[in-house]
Amino acid sequence: MQRIRNLVKNNKGATAIEYGLIAALIAVAAIGAMTTLGGKLKNTFTNVSNNMTVS
Repeated sequence: MQRIRNLVKNNKGATAIEYGLIAALIAVAAIGAMTTLGGKLKNTFTNVSNNMTVS
């Protein structure tokens, strides 16, 4: 009976799952931000490259 009580009181597994979900959410947000920012940076560098003259 004591073992069952200890299993019910053990929250380490739930905490690990919560941290995993938070990390996944942060990763998805970071990927989305980097994708958007990457496209804008590509356009900026393309414009700079096109406007540079070689002497």
